[in-house]
Amino acid sequence: MRSKRRSVWLALLAALALIAASCGADDAVEEAVEDVEEAVEEASDGGDEEGAEEESMEEEEADSEEAMEEGDDAAAGSDEPIKIGALTSLTGPFTSWGLHVEAGLKMAADDINAAGGVDGRMIEIIVADDQSDAEEAVVQFERLLEEGVVAVAGTISSGVGGATVGLAESNQVPLFLSKAGSDALLTADSRYTFRTCLPAGPMLAVPWAQYANDRGFTKVGQMIADYAWGQSFLAASEPVFSDAGVELQSEIAPVPEQDFTTYLRSLDEFGPELILATGHPPGSGPILAQAADLGLDVNVAGPGSSMTAVLEAAGDTAIGRYADHSCANYFSDDYAELAARYVADTGLGFMEDDAVAMYAVVNAVADAVANAGDDTAAMAEYLHGQSYTSPGMAYPLAWTEWGELAQAQMVLVAVNGGPAPDGLNEAGDWWVDELFTSEPLEPYVPGS
Repeated sequence: MRSKRRSVWLALLAALALIAASCGADDAVEEAVEDVEEAVEEASDGGDEEGAEEESMEEEEADSEEAMEEGDDAAAGSDEPIKIGALTSLTGPFTSWGLHVEAGLKMAADDINAAGGVDGRMIEIIVADDQSDAEEAVVQFERLLEEGVVAVAGTISSGVGGATVGLAESNQVPLFLSKAGSDALLTADSRYTFRTCLPAGPMLAVPWAQYANDRGFTKVGQMIADYAWGQSFLAASEPVFSDAGVELQSEIAPVPEQDFTTYLRSLDEFGPELILATGHPPGSGPILAQAADLGLDVNVAGPGSSMTAVLEAAGDTAIGRYADHSCANYFSDDYAELAARYVADTGLGFMEDDAVAMYAVVNAVADAVANAGDDTAAMAEYLHGQSYTSPGMAYPLAWTEWGELAQAQMVLVAVNGGPAPDGLNEAGDWWVDELFTSEPLEPYVPGS
């Protein structure tokens, strides 16, 4: 607009100049030319002001349109799903855990969605297979971030946990560990990593030492897997059992090992009254069966393993011999109600404690979104101030400042010949007895 107005005045000035030159302009013409020159200067100044005003108006209109678009986006966002990443082991040695992680997460999402969602927003579980491999877990975690998840849940392996907790902390996205219990996973500065179904290794050794002492055992043997979790449990168990007055012998085997005969023969010579396979999660079933073959007629305690996987591997050998710890209270009415639906809907036969814990996690995330919004940093801060009592859990989900379980209370169980309560186990003719329930465990402080 400004340049067009200036051009008109310049054209008029040129025309007057031509008239003056061709006609022998007198003083009047010269005065007219001077007047036009002054007008051009004024028009230029005024044009600058008007142009600035028009530019400002255009910018305001653009800002207004942008604000309206953002408002529309925000309105549309209120209908968008709440995405939760299920990063777990659906292949590899921890598959039997991962299947129940996935099923528990999806069951909770279905229940919340059937009740109307979170302020009308549906929950969507985005599944990623970490393949029980640390490098693959990093790839899948980053993919989940690109998908826009507000939280990630389901880590089983401590090796996978070690590769992903840093990503959770740096990206400020809540990560819920299921069975990754290495004490090295949390630091004093952790704010976005939360344990759920398994406390730190130093905490877990305590109830087993208490149980051994309660039963009057003097010798306990254990199988340790040579990776982060196994080494964590080994470091914790030695002083704990020593303080309980129980002699401990440990055998260390590779994670993929399935033939434990040599290690078990060494333990047989030691003469244990209990064998802890807690430190070698993938080997629980084979350790149990091979111990029986060698005539080691003692209970073998697993690592919070998949009960169905152990019973499938060991068969009748497990009956009356296999023991384990659990974050689920299999003897509560609310577990029975939840598990009956789970068994009927998933076809997995038995509701493992990982499924119970992940059911609790989805409800906790939904509560955080409802109260803190989609901002993941605000969600994490909110979660640290909560305590969740969830169906089937043996203790409330509550956390220390650094994400350790603040009220963990482990239930130790042993497998019996059943029958199971009606509708609670279609995986076989077995059930569980309660051996021992610990008092709430003192949270482990990183570096202590």
